[in-house]
Amino acid sequence: MLPTAHLNTLGELLRDAVACHRSRTALIEVERRTELRELTFSDVETEAEAVAEELIRRGIGAGDRVAILMSNQSRWLTSAIGVFWAGATLVPVDYKLTAPEQAATLVHAEPNVVITEWPVWRELRELWDGESLVAHAPEKEALAAFPTLPAAGFTLPSLSELTRESVACIVYSSGTGGDVKGCMLTHGNYLAQAESLGTLFPMNPGERFFSILPTNHAIDFMTGFLMPLAFGATVIHQRSLRPEFLRFTMKKYRVTHMAAVPRLLRAFEERINEKLDDLEPTKRLLFGGLRKLNEVLTLKQPSHQLSSKLLAPIHAGFGGSLKFVFAGGAFVDPEMARMFYELGIPVVIGYGLTEAGTVLTVNNLKPFRPDTVGPPVDGVELEIRNPNDEGVGEVWVSGPTIMKGYYKNDELTAESIVDGWLRTGDLGRVDVAGHLRLLGRSRNMIVTEGGKNVYPEDIESAFESLAVEELCVFAADYIWPRGAMTGEELMIVVRPKEDGDQSWLADLTKRNRSLAEHKRLHHVLVWSDEFERTASLKVKRRALAEHLRNAASRENLRSLEVA
Repeated sequence: MLPTAHLNTLGELLRDAVACHRSRTALIEVERRTELRELTFSDVETEAEAVAEELIRRGIGAGDRVAILMSNQSRWLTSAIGVFWAGATLVPVDYKLTAPEQAATLVHAEPNVVITEWPVWRELRELWDGESLVAHAPEKEALAAFPTLPAAGFTLPSLSELTRESVACIVYSSGTGGDVKGCMLTHGNYLAQAESLGTLFPMNPGERFFSILPTNHAIDFMTGFLMPLAFGATVIHQRSLRPEFLRFTMKKYRVTHMAAVPRLLRAFEERINEKLDDLEPTKRLLFGGLRKLNEVLTLKQPSHQLSSKLLAPIHAGFGGSLKFVFAGGAFVDPEMARMFYELGIPVVIGYGLTEAGTVLTVNNLKPFRPDTVGPPVDGVELEIRNPNDEGVGEVWVSGPTIMKGYYKNDELTAESIVDGWLRTGDLGRVDVAGHLRLLGRSRNMIVTEGGKNVYPEDIESAFESLAVEELCVFAADYIWPRGAMTGEELMIVVRPKEDGDQSWLADLTKRNRSLAEHKRLHHVLVWSDEFERTASLKVKRRALAEHLRNAASRENLRSLEVA
């Protein structure tokens, strides 16, 4: 249980955590096999107060915005706490974006200052000229020293100006490109989410969360930052994400909890299968029997104590103490989730959107259901709007975690939140047990196994000067739904010039190969009809999609070489 009713802000939640767990270890930072830092909650308080004081000295307070643009590390968390203690709004920015994409986000968010680190700032400073606070900067650079100690006698502000309705964070979707969208999430949104998830999956003081996902990622922000610290647990960061160092960290620090995207789970699955394939036939047979026994004994709910003894060799590979893996960012293959559960490493499958905090529904593992994303969490109402004969329709949700709106975009806010209900753009149905089954998307986007939202509209800029009359990029499942959430692919619709010149195809293929892997097109559809456009000459995407849906099929697609 994580009671939050008496709190108004995340700053207060984190102050309480420090006061309750002052001598416990809060953060551990590792570089490969070397431990760089170990901070107690008291140490965290000191660093966070130093950041808060520096921000206040710069005139930053309630209503101001501070961006954090850093790789996973302890200073991300202490800086974020400092932002909240100064009363400012946090803008987490994805450090894995390119410098131009990061700059586009900052231009839209207009932060008063960006807290970053030297490797990132070195690439960004030519594109964004706002105020900065740079960690790990070389001494020869004329940059303000990163604060580590508050001045003697410094006192934190009371935060009395803030309420639960005040914006805590402006979180930008992991999609990239021109149409930047910042979700305004309030302190109340986060506190409600922390309480509901903390009730379902409480942590004990001294347990250890391995933070692998970027902390700007919604699920890691909640499960790898706010919740562990609030419970007095330890957050561990590993600066290298090479598999051998991840395994080293999990073993050395006996990790109990972590969050992962499906791509990482797949890598773990492959590693497990390799180890099992190397077993002698008799040992493999014995292990299969123990696995089946574990499955039967944990049918109603997981038991780490039992599973870690029955299947000790597998658990030892994860440090021997791993209790839960929270899956987020993308749809998890049910069969993969089933395999992990049978091995006694339950994957907690949930469903959420940036616009709704962390999760809207989650499987509580009582019993394990890999075929659904669980029932709604406390306080969330869910409806299937305009269902077909099979009960499949668009998922609409309401509740205390729904965002305040999109930053500087009232029109999009009005389209997305109708009478307090958020239109998710996802298709699904609710079964007799109240569990949500997702069956595709009603919006033009895909989500990769790495948890990135990819908006086809953003990719078109890479093909703007292609020698064709018109082009438009879609998610193939948006045109022809398959009733699946995995294996989504991008396609481009092209209307060639009337002269029959086919040189555009080679150019298209070349440009496509230069894109990041998750942005590459898989198919092309040659179309002869002129695209319908608005008065401002924008393509009417929904009209074109409907036309394609009625007049063509997947069989008309031509595969593109993506390797």
